[in-house]
Amino acid sequence: MSMIKNVTIVGAGVMGHGIAEVFALNGFNVNLEDFYPEVIEKAKKGINESLNKLIASKKIDENKKNEVLKNINYFNNIRDAVKNADLTVEVVPEIYEIKVKVLKEISENTDNIIASNTSNIRITEMASEILKPERLIGMHFFNPPVLMKLVEVIKGDKTLNKYVDEIYDLAVKLGKKPIKVLKDEAGFVVNRISAPESLLLCIAYQKKVAKPEEIDKYFKSQGLPMGPYQLFDYVGIDTVVDSLKYYAKELSPDYGKCNALDSFIKSKELGMKTGSGIYKWENGKAIIPEANESDKISLMDALYLEVNEATKLLEDGVASPEDIETGVKYGLNRPFGPITVANGLSNDEILETLNKLYDEYKIDVFLPSKTIKDHKLREILNKKPEVKEQKSDLIKYEVNGKVGIITLNNGKNNLMSMELLTEIEKQLNIIENDNDVHVIIIKGNEKAFSAGADLSQFVSNPYNFMKISKRGEDIFDRITRINKIFIAELKGYVLGGGFELALACDIRVSDKNITIGFPETSLGLIPGYGGSQRLPNLIGASRAMDLILTADRINGEKAHEYGIVTRLFDNIDEETLKFATDLSEKISPASAYVAKRLIYNTSKINFDEESLSMGMLYAGNDLKEGVKAFLEKRKPDYKGN
Repeated sequence: MSMIKNVTIVGAGVMGHGIAEVFALNGFNVNLEDFYPEVIEKAKKGINESLNKLIASKKIDENKKNEVLKNINYFNNIRDAVKNADLTVEVVPEIYEIKVKVLKEISENTDNIIASNTSNIRITEMASEILKPERLIGMHFFNPPVLMKLVEVIKGDKTLNKYVDEIYDLAVKLGKKPIKVLKDEAGFVVNRISAPESLLLCIAYQKKVAKPEEIDKYFKSQGLPMGPYQLFDYVGIDTVVDSLKYYAKELSPDYGKCNALDSFIKSKELGMKTGSGIYKWENGKAIIPEANESDKISLMDALYLEVNEATKLLEDGVASPEDIETGVKYGLNRPFGPITVANGLSNDEILETLNKLYDEYKIDVFLPSKTIKDHKLREILNKKPEVKEQKSDLIKYEVNGKVGIITLNNGKNNLMSMELLTEIEKQLNIIENDNDVHVIIIKGNEKAFSAGADLSQFVSNPYNFMKISKRGEDIFDRITRINKIFIAELKGYVLGGGFELALACDIRVSDKNITIGFPETSLGLIPGYGGSQRLPNLIGASRAMDLILTADRINGEKAHEYGIVTRLFDNIDEETLKFATDLSEKISPASAYVAKRLIYNTSKINFDEESLSMGMLYAGNDLKEGVKAFLEKRKPDYKGN
């Protein structure tokens, strides 16, 4: 349990004042220090603007803003700023000499924990130059700190384990997704994973293989939130260059083979923070010229390099597979990380591509890791984590009398990702063996029970797509075979995979304002988690055909008329719980189980045919066009193949 209450941030630049705001938003007393008064004034303005954006998005109100501003005090010298700090976080430029000078001064003026927000530099190296090195730890936030969830907690060689646990728990208290970096390697996890592709992209820019906007457009068409060169600008070209130079010294001389970005440093065109870099920037947005897509560098090339680097981290014991996956997902704002990619590919595929990249560029960093060369990819991916597994927050479960309540908690849309399905399966395993719970309510949030499957997930081939469909079918089918009554409480959007989860429940209740339907055929898909089988059995082939083939959406009243929903409630949370409580007290679990088996056994359901069809659709062009159009928010142009 963290006892930290008073925090000092040294360095009030963009990252520094962002981190100060994060702590202040969470009720901490914050001292924000910078030697330059003009930087402090800019920080005050930046914090105020950020809080106004949070008000506009209704994440906080005016009272909360005033509370946050009162939590922050400003200083122009380190000695006074750290005087009463339980924790001091250094957030100065990513230059070794500057960081060490500041850290040394901090260590001379406080006896408590010191953290560095370094993104690359080894904690052990810096700790050797300060007083009491055992209290120095890495606490690496990602930009912008107010929005980005990831925090890397980095243990130096001398860092005491108790500080690792304390800073980890502190990051959780801040609402972040922390990971433990157990071995102090240059770049830690996220930046180390992306380092080889940064080198590849820098060399591609140097060789002028395509225009930056052409490559960026291709990567964004693959579902990534930013193209790689836009990301260079976003994080700062100076940061990219400094990182490559540091890696050239610490990891491999290959990282020094690209000097194409040096001209930006000389002209002080560093990207978003200076208003220009590879692109022009206005109001925090890149002005990217119109361009055709270029696949001179493919997404798969970048992903293979990430997998290769991930295996090196696993070989060296830097982090667990779970933390590497979490780090890349939340640190780079991706729908999946390298462990998911690796699990969807064969060792031979990765080996072949890495060898081709090496042959083309003659960069040793691109050579396959020992794990991949030895064909031991599966073995290392199944390596047990060395840190305590954290409880998932994708679902919440509570018990009220004899009623269990599963609340889906995967963002505002509750998308059916594989991670969410896995957590549902784990909860079903627990519920099945709990004889004190007789009725289960499955619910979402006010906006969505679930708006459907997560279409941004990485799937490598038709066979794996079929397996995902089969896995969803199997998990939902478990609901029909457990000796509890399952009630789906429907609010907001109930679409696609969310609709299929509702159909797997024994009883469905809703309010009048739900939006329910199967959009799959408009995306080149079909309902693939049992929906194409369960819906006709529930409402008849004719109505099911109409709903599935038109991709139309209906409201609660129409769903009630069709028999999809059996009860409409006005005060749905209160009335659903009362309904479930009544059932839990008057219906025998044994009778419920037998009745469910008899009723479900009369249904003609062919899951194998459904999952095989999903695999066939994956191989066609219509699905690719449907998903691409969905990501680009345009109408699809289907060719029927």
